[in-house]
Amino acid sequence: MASAIVSGVSPPGAVSAAAAPPAPPAPTSRDAMPPLTGAALSIVAIALALGTFMQVLDTSIANVAIPTIAGNLGVSPDEGTWVITSFAVSNGIAVPLTGWLMQRYGVVRTFVLSVLTFTIASFLCGVAWSLTSLVVFRVVQGAVSGPMIPGSQALLLAVFPPRRRGTALAIWSMTTLIAPIAGPVLGGYISDNWSWPWIFFINVPVGLICSLICWRGLAKRDTPTRRLPIDRVGLGLLVVWVGSLQIMLDKGNDLDWFGSPAIVTLALVSAVGFVAWLIWELTEEHPIVELSLFLRRHFSIGTLAFCLGYAVFFGNVVIMPLWLQTQLGYTATWAGLVAAPSGVVALVLSPFFGRLIGKVDPRWLASLGFVSYGASYFMRAGFTANASFAAFVMPQLVMGVGMSVFFVAMLAILLDGLPQQRIPSASGVSNFARIVAGSFATSITTTLWARREAFHQTRLAETSSALSPSLQQAMHGLRALGLNNHAATALLTQGLTNQAFLLSTLDYFWISGLLMVIPLVLLWFAPRPVGGREAVAAAE
Repeated sequence: MASAIVSGVSPPGAVSAAAAPPAPPAPTSRDAMPPLTGAALSIVAIALALGTFMQVLDTSIANVAIPTIAGNLGVSPDEGTWVITSFAVSNGIAVPLTGWLMQRYGVVRTFVLSVLTFTIASFLCGVAWSLTSLVVFRVVQGAVSGPMIPGSQALLLAVFPPRRRGTALAIWSMTTLIAPIAGPVLGGYISDNWSWPWIFFINVPVGLICSLICWRGLAKRDTPTRRLPIDRVGLGLLVVWVGSLQIMLDKGNDLDWFGSPAIVTLALVSAVGFVAWLIWELTEEHPIVELSLFLRRHFSIGTLAFCLGYAVFFGNVVIMPLWLQTQLGYTATWAGLVAAPSGVVALVLSPFFGRLIGKVDPRWLASLGFVSYGASYFMRAGFTANASFAAFVMPQLVMGVGMSVFFVAMLAILLDGLPQQRIPSASGVSNFARIVAGSFATSITTTLWARREAFHQTRLAETSSALSPSLQQAMHGLRALGLNNHAATALLTQGLTNQAFLLSTLDYFWISGLLMVIPLVLLWFAPRPVGGREAVAAAE
């Protein structure tokens, strides 16, 4: 049960995704692999936990470093968010492949190869010489990381004796919660005191140790393999339409949206690709994404609410450190410290809410999550330009309450009533949709933020006449401090820009709070779940 709780708790400062799909069932039962004992058990368990920790950490560690990375590579912070979205999209596309890979090549081999390639991709990210190269390497990193979290969970359950599987799940759960707390703080500290490539280089020794220990300790215990068909056409179409839509959202603001032939072309490719993918998946015998699951009301409504709630959450996770660093003068370290408390609250409260699943209607628990998220967004909408560190932390604490209950409750709703054999597929589909929704939300968020800033700056400029008494008084005060007219004007212009970004950010927080009403109402159209604890436990 601990696994079910934590598999839904997303990092407070990341793009990525702690709520990874549960491990798909191997061709044989987990009990077919004899458990380890003594020192061998401890060493392998630590190595597996490190694998989980590394992947979850990497989904959050880059968030607070985006302004630093963008500055060093000579691009805008908005363009820098490609570092987040590229990882998220490729990871989301890779999620549906996890079950096929584990059955085709074995759980151990798939996990170890995933860790090794993730380590190599991390090194390449660290040596990236431009934004383009970094984004390409992040795409690779996200794509190969798909099996890491479900693989570590499956192997932990396999190496522990049945009577101690609670301990195995506790180890797995703690790593998936501690990593999101450490990610923003560690990423901020590295960016401020070392250099940003080290947020990727630190994966190299961890990945090598993890893969070496796991291969030496588990290679002979790998699960049987079997040849399975793979939906290559469906996968190709998925990459085309998701990739085209993501690039369109990322570049739309820079290229004047549909005034640009490139954006129009991307929109057409995405639309045609989506329709073709939809038709193919509905008629394919072995689809890459099992769309027939959406015929179940529990699943369709639950997944829709899940994606909307997560998209808004993820957008806020991205915009907060970006605003703190680019406009308010926060260092990456302090921006990370603002983000971390939500993870601490989730760590403390998750076990409590996990015990309520099966005893309380999950729709009430999910409602608490949406209300907590909405309250935290409305609290942020009251920020001022001189708000204190404590004022920024308080909404994070409230959001932590939502994180501790939102994911596990939504899983209980959308997985309820599904046959055991369809749980892995359903979990993979819902997580694919959630991760991609979060990535799209990042692009939409940065676009909205920039457009609202431009709107507010125009309005402020219209009301700031050079002859206005207040402006003349401000200029006089700055000249009295020794500034010439040019420097005084530049300083006032910067102040106007900061004010415009503040108003834009507050607009976004208000919109985020209001959007929480939609999934809050939507989830009550789903039938009352009857499986509760069993539905989520089955997803382990």
